[in-house]
Amino acid sequence: MRENRPPRDTHDPSRPGPDHGDAPDRASTRSARGVNAQRTAGDRPAGQLADRPADHAVSRPVDGVVGRLTVTVERLRRELTAARAEADGRALVELAKGILVERLGYGPADAIRQLEDLAGQSNVSVLELAADLVNQASHDRIADVAREFLASTGEPSVGVRLRSAETGMLGADDVQAVAQSVLEHALRPLGAQAVAIWAANSDQSLTLAGSAGFAGEEAKRWRHVPPGVPVPARRALTERAPAAYASLAAAGLPSIGQREFGGGRLAVPAGAGGRITGVLEICWSGALPSQSQSLQRQFEALAELCATALESRPAAGGADGTDDPQTADLLELVHGLHDPCLVMQPDVDAAGRATDYLIKHLNPRFEDFAGRPRSAVIGARLLEAYPLAAEPGGLFEKIEHVLATGESFRSPGMSLSALVDGVPLTTRARVSISRHGRHAVVVWRTEDGTARVANLLQHAQRLGRIGGFEENLHTGEIVWNDTLFDLHGLPPHADPVPLDHLPAHAHPDDGHTIGRFLRTLLHHQRPASTAFRLQRADGIARHIRVVAEPVLDADARITAVRGAYQDVSAQHWTEVALAATRDQLAHTEQQAAERNRLALQLQHAIMPPSRGPLDLHDLHVAVRYRPAEKDHLVGGDWYDALALPTGRVLLCVGDVAGHGIGAATGMVALRNALRGLAATGAGPGQLLGWLNTVTHHLTDNVTATTVCALYEPRTRTLRWARAGHLPPILVRDGRAAELPTVGGILLGAIDQADYEEGEIVLRAGDTLMLYTDGLIERRDRSLELSLADLLAAAGDADGLPELDRRLDHLLRYSSSDTDDDTCLIGITVR
Repeated sequence: MRENRPPRDTHDPSRPGPDHGDAPDRASTRSARGVNAQRTAGDRPAGQLADRPADHAVSRPVDGVVGRLTVTVERLRRELTAARAEADGRALVELAKGILVERLGYGPADAIRQLEDLAGQSNVSVLELAADLVNQASHDRIADVAREFLASTGEPSVGVRLRSAETGMLGADDVQAVAQSVLEHALRPLGAQAVAIWAANSDQSLTLAGSAGFAGEEAKRWRHVPPGVPVPARRALTERAPAAYASLAAAGLPSIGQREFGGGRLAVPAGAGGRITGVLEICWSGALPSQSQSLQRQFEALAELCATALESRPAAGGADGTDDPQTADLLELVHGLHDPCLVMQPDVDAAGRATDYLIKHLNPRFEDFAGRPRSAVIGARLLEAYPLAAEPGGLFEKIEHVLATGESFRSPGMSLSALVDGVPLTTRARVSISRHGRHAVVVWRTEDGTARVANLLQHAQRLGRIGGFEENLHTGEIVWNDTLFDLHGLPPHADPVPLDHLPAHAHPDDGHTIGRFLRTLLHHQRPASTAFRLQRADGIARHIRVVAEPVLDADARITAVRGAYQDVSAQHWTEVALAATRDQLAHTEQQAAERNRLALQLQHAIMPPSRGPLDLHDLHVAVRYRPAEKDHLVGGDWYDALALPTGRVLLCVGDVAGHGIGAATGMVALRNALRGLAATGAGPGQLLGWLNTVTHHLTDNVTATTVCALYEPRTRTLRWARAGHLPPILVRDGRAAELPTVGGILLGAIDQADYEEGEIVLRAGDTLMLYTDGLIERRDRSLELSLADLLAAAGDADGLPELDRRLDHLLRYSSSDTDDDTCLIGITVR
């Protein structure tokens, strides 16, 4: 990321320099350095570019009126890009602040102060430090969150609607289909009935590129709007801002669909990169919706989609001049070409002279040799996209001649130039220019990808905060790129720092490391690298990594050194922050492990994983408890089988929501409370009603499910009640079935609750099973299917002679695939 500071204009003619009155010694210094402030390290990778023929891509100084104007345009673009990056970066800073809040336990104010302190110590912007911190410390769970969100709501969100509209746009063949997709997926949920996408022409007229929701005749009547007609779309273009009308009929303005849709009307400029290419007009039959900030952002996002469509899709029914059959044939022709092709139209002034050429169309094969996206070229003027085309004998002159005379132009090796980040990139190409009506068709095929590769290297250096250099040890000439002047805090006209002067610009403690670096490089003539702290003249210190290699002549003597400096300050302070985070996490993990160990000990003390058979009157009881596979998932499953003073037998199983020490302590509280309440002699429904009140009032936000049963040995009668839990299973004569379901809400949800009771008379040989959902729960199938599998397995296990073996069989062949703990009780009547 780049620091938020105004970009330098290294070619400002108003700045004093060798051509504007500098002293002779300054002029000689600049002459010796040549183009050091203009050349990038990417222009001379590994010593290859210096030996290439002149017809390959090179970087050269920009001079003349065209060059100065070009640099001014580039500077304004960089300022716009920096302003946008600053706005977009606020969200990134909030993410980094959230990481410090979560990982280090800071409050929000302390977290931002910590970010600012670290950024100040490393002398980078807060945004740069935030980016490195987020990149190294975060885990991308956006997809999981999105799936959970979509599963929890049936109403499409704003993001879903916009994404659906974008997906429809990607599959659309023309702007008409794009308009239909925008209306159906994004605007109808907001009450809109129709939409129009206008293309803005160079003569101030408007062309209906696509529409949806209007009658066919209405769209034909409004295919073209001449200059000067006061329609809502023109106001949006003129003011470069959305134009809203509570009622189009009351405003008295003409526009498409004014009779059918005379209600609210909104026109939003459609453009990208500061260039407006059209207007998105939205129509309502009723009142205009309240323009909240959220809605405004939605409309702006849709307008950007429409701008992309205007630049990359043909218009429906003749927009952009395709009403003319000759123009339509021309576009069909260039679409089939295998070489990059541009279709241009003269941009004339009041006197009828062509002042520039508007790039109206690009064929699918077009690829900008400077590596820019298609959207940066289409819709732009020739001198805006390729300002160096105005040079004598350049592309501008050739197009002008072709359109004036009708004579085609062919060149087997023409120079094409583009200016990217202040650096002119030139390549050789086979160029063909021909006239077709009022359009010029330019076809070019570049001979190699050198210019594009150089541009990619330049951007990589800028993003990586890397500055390249080359130093001639015989002449003393030093070549630096702009990034390196920035890194050292020097103006672009300053003298570069020679390698042997580097110790004087470093922290005193790093002098010995730089000494070893220079000995390896200059004396042993081997590639070398080191890290040091750069002390700049402005008092700012930066952490720098330098890597260099010697350049040897035919006699193996060192003649030059080339290499690069990289600013690693953000990485250094990110490592400091992450080290603190790791220490904090280690402490937190130790505390969590201790809590999990205590929870596990508490759980095992109350319910050991294995417990021998138990005989209660004529009941034979066996229990199986399977803890969670991971210690940190210690759960709240519990069971109890107890002979009461009344002669009855209490049988229960339950599951407290959650994991960890809270679930374990909640389980102990409920188990002990139910034991005490059961001594009163009340029935199971009453017991659960009391236990619900205890759960709601006497525990800390605990909820639980349970089944409570009381067995009367004299009559072999079983009465049971359930609180949101799975019903018991009765296995009789080799067949397993659920007991009839009785109503009852889970414990702790509300203050007072009533619980229904069920009753059944058991027989000798019957087996009753109570269990928790960890026995059958699966991620990939419904609970009903898993329960059916359990009933089948329980019926099969009934043939085993011993109750313990039946329970082991059910656990072994359980279909569960979750990490939850499992509790299973088997009761056989003898």
